[in-house]
Amino acid sequence: MTRKIQFETLAIQSTEPQGDESGSVANAIYPSTTFKREADGSYQSGYIYTRDNNPNRQLLEQTLVQLEGGQAAFAFASGMAAISAVLQTLKAGDHVLIPDDAYYSVHAAVKEVFARWGLAHTLVDMTNMGAVEAAIQDTTTLVWLESPSNPLLKISDIRAISKVAHENHALCVVDNTWCTPVLQRPLELGADVVMYSTTKYFGGHSDCLSGALVMGQQAPDELASQLKNIQKLNGAVPSPFDCWLITRGIKTLHLRLMKQVENAKKLAEFLHHNDKIKAVHFPDLAHHPQHDLAQVQMPAGCGAMLSVQVGHNQTEAMAIISHLKLFTTATSLGGIESLVEHRKSVEGDDSLTPDNLIRISVGIEHIDDLIFDWQQALK
Repeated sequence: MTRKIQFETLAIQSTEPQGDESGSVANAIYPSTTFKREADGSYQSGYIYTRDNNPNRQLLEQTLVQLEGGQAAFAFASGMAAISAVLQTLKAGDHVLIPDDAYYSVHAAVKEVFARWGLAHTLVDMTNMGAVEAAIQDTTTLVWLESPSNPLLKISDIRAISKVAHENHALCVVDNTWCTPVLQRPLELGADVVMYSTTKYFGGHSDCLSGALVMGQQAPDELASQLKNIQKLNGAVPSPFDCWLITRGIKTLHLRLMKQVENAKKLAEFLHHNDKIKAVHFPDLAHHPQHDLAQVQMPAGCGAMLSVQVGHNQTEAMAIISHLKLFTTATSLGGIESLVEHRKSVEGDDSLTPDNLIRISVGIEHIDDLIFDWQQALK
């Protein structure tokens, strides 16, 4: 009798030590930059040089393939390195669709770096299918999707957008950093590639920097060879220690994330009913414009990120932040500790993010303490 292994079990099984004769329960770290070569010129271990491959990176990549149900995975030194690798598979004259609300470094990269290489792009509201279809051009080769979006938590229809992309001979790549495969599985919804800043929830402890791409079964075979070549030649690979940290983090990913999701929903509900909060952006709240779609795409929960608008401007919003005692003011997200950040001041004057918006990454602290912290800050 066969039975599908559940995610929590697979996360443990897939990250167990491989090829270790010591019997160690914990994984070893292989810091070596180079590996022995035999007299005939061959490499008996299968490893040549750590930029090309390393036991720790190989284990991480194999684990990601299993967790996503993909065909191949590639680990990078950061989420932006992974994003750049995708864009580097394109050529001058190609056109990319980018969400109007997305991680600001994506906008910056296509505008400040890849535009100089002849890559064209259009910002579009990905929650509007008509707008997506109208923005497609004959030269469109990639649709970049982020759902929930950063920082307004807009939800886009991954299945529908993937279909439109494929009908126009374009790839669909989804940044799934905020959800991980615990909450949302873009490859099963038709996306070709899923991207992660594994720095965030996969690592979970704000102590390592890395990113990853996982290819779906339907993605073109040549894409895998392109990405492997870019990974190897550009050299933006994670260290063995960072790979080890991410692999270790995967073991508790489900446990941590589900607690964070539970906390985020309770905090969002509290803030939604507080008169001093002007808006709460959180897909699990019934008033969210894409609430129904979020329930379909993220049946296990809508994540542990939310944004609120408070006060009338940046000064008033940052004054609230200064009164929070349990929420650390810092960039990033997905760690076990709760963080807040005024996004507009990070993204710059040309950002479309509202001046009074505060982004919140909810951690695993006791929810009563987190709610009380906001109660006292809002007074």
